[in-house]
Amino acid sequence: MKKKVLIVEDELRIRELIADYFTGDGWEVREADNGQDALIWFDALQPDLLILDIMLPKMDGFTVCREIRRRSAIPVILLTAKSADDDKIHGFELGADDYVTKPFSPKVLVARANALMKRVEGAHLPETGIIRFGSASFNPLAHRLEVEGADVELAPKEYDLLWLLIRNQGIVISRDNILSRVWGIEFAGDSRVVDSHIKKLRSKLGYESRFIRTVIGTGYMFEDAE
Repeated sequence: MKKKVLIVEDELRIRELIADYFTGDGWEVREADNGQDALIWFDALQPDLLILDIMLPKMDGFTVCREIRRRSAIPVILLTAKSADDDKIHGFELGADDYVTKPFSPKVLVARANALMKRVEGAHLPETGIIRFGSASFNPLAHRLEVEGADVELAPKEYDLLWLLIRNQGIVISRDNILSRVWGIEFAGDSRVVDSHIKKLRSKLGYESRFIRTVIGTGYMFEDAE
């Protein structure tokens, strides 16, 4: 089965050039020229990879990336004319996997995409769409959590926090990083809100909260699930 890529770029010449190279490499390609259409196409296509320009009409790439990360852990490569470190850091904090600065070689972009896909192979959701850990089962697409067979109601930020930890299982995420990726870069509060939500989440998970590990002085990590 062909891998699917969604290319979001408002400059037609660049978008078509990228699409030609991915098509030639055997990918199934879909295109969007603005952020709002990108989200519509994403839901319809369920791509394996997202190539995302930052400077987009209707909705910028950072916002699109944040919204995608609420729905999926697919690899995201950001494209930008900006090379400032702050922009790159912001992209990574939102969950981007790689960053390519214009101008670039489409051939190299495809090679980087293939290398990224190899690194994350097997990191997608299981075919059932349900992630199991202990007696708990988590369906991120349905926003549903069950513990010992009983539904557990999560507040929106609790859901976002749990999904962030799960899709980065085995990786320590700092409190500041969690704040940026769950509450947004503009959030004016401090890291105590993370600790408060972790406490609430652990209470709802009960014994299965053992999968959320505190890394003293750094942040939190989700232990490998089944």
